[in-house]
Amino acid sequence: METLDIRKGEQVALVGGNASGKSRLAAAFAGQAGAKYITFRDSYGGYGDRNFFMQQRWNLFTLEDDPPSAGEQLRKEAARSADPEAALRRLDALTALFGLAPVLDKHLVTLSSGELRKFQLTRALLGGPSVLVIDNPYIGLDPGARRLLTDLLASLTPTTTLVLVLSRAAEIPSFITHVIPVREGTAEEKVPLETYLEQVCPPAVIRMRDVTIRFGERVVLDRLNWTVRRGEHWALTGANGSGKSTLLSLICADNPQAYACDIELFGRPRGTGETIWDIKRNIGFVSPELHRAFQVDAPALDIVTSGLFDTEGLYRHPTEGQRATARRWMEEFGIGDLTERPFLRLSSGQQRLCLVARAFVKDPPLYILDEPLHGLDEDRRRHVKGLLDRFCGAPGKTLLMVTHFPEEYPACIDHSLTLQADARQVK
Repeated sequence: METLDIRKGEQVALVGGNASGKSRLAAAFAGQAGAKYITFRDSYGGYGDRNFFMQQRWNLFTLEDDPPSAGEQLRKEAARSADPEAALRRLDALTALFGLAPVLDKHLVTLSSGELRKFQLTRALLGGPSVLVIDNPYIGLDPGARRLLTDLLASLTPTTTLVLVLSRAAEIPSFITHVIPVREGTAEEKVPLETYLEQVCPPAVIRMRDVTIRFGERVVLDRLNWTVRRGEHWALTGANGSGKSTLLSLICADNPQAYACDIELFGRPRGTGETIWDIKRNIGFVSPELHRAFQVDAPALDIVTSGLFDTEGLYRHPTEGQRATARRWMEEFGIGDLTERPFLRLSSGQQRLCLVARAFVKDPPLYILDEPLHGLDEDRRRHVKGLLDRFCGAPGKTLLMVTHFPEEYPACIDHSLTLQADARQVK
């Protein structure tokens, strides 16, 4: 039986295709190491026949025997453990950590997939295992639930070694330190996460290493390490003053401190002869700051067309083809009737739509959208959100989006970076 080389403090992903043998290796390792093992191959696995539970789920109130609640199941598990008092204390701590309180009174068979993940993780951790092996942790979860599960798993890493069994490199969360590729039932040599991703993933669009930005005595970004790869879709979150605008200014070539930092954009280190226009031509950008600064009283069509040249206003003669492209994007965003209206005489919402269309007009590989729906009514929010999913979710398109309203994120979001005044975490 093959033994996996996993050391204390490492967070490891076993990655392989279907029928590669990764689940068998993980289960064998769990048995050898005395690790707790969870599989999400079947959401209700471990409680008997699945068909029976599917019937229970939809016929809950006609059953003669009242099914157990999640809290009752967890308390029973704690009572059966080797140290019941310690397990109950751990249950209280995990309930707080995972936000499990609203779930405890629910019947087990009524839990959603995301709620069931919380329940199963809590149950597995009641005994305080030092190693936790999880097979297919993200199967069946929507993007929001996947982000939540990633947060929960990341919170365990200070005390627990995690071994995740995954089928795709895109599923690997950033707290993983090493990857063990599995092919034809054989575990290959363990490699650092970054090395593995360089081998199998699309190229990096943005790479920052230990980036620190100061304004006087104030540290805005503190040793930030962050890689964004082609085709990824990131939510950038954080309270006001957490450094989001500063981070975007580094990417958009607007912040001179970028030259003193280890930053690569589109595969090229900053300060190696590139111009700001070399960078900007690859980026479609909109932000509240840009909106406030855009005081050009030109026709709306000129404002949108100016995005082809990365200028705040149209200072050259576009071709008819370029104007036709701008009109087409204005139609997409529902402002085709505004082409000849002066920009400064439009409503704030209409201006924002013009600037969003301006960000899309050159069809760039990277979209940076800071509060793109700000000031829009509900109908226009829904319309633009659908367009973001349609265009930003296309193959090879990379997205960074900022909003203070999580419901505004398009469904294509698959990564997040949260900035805080005292801590920063990539997910």
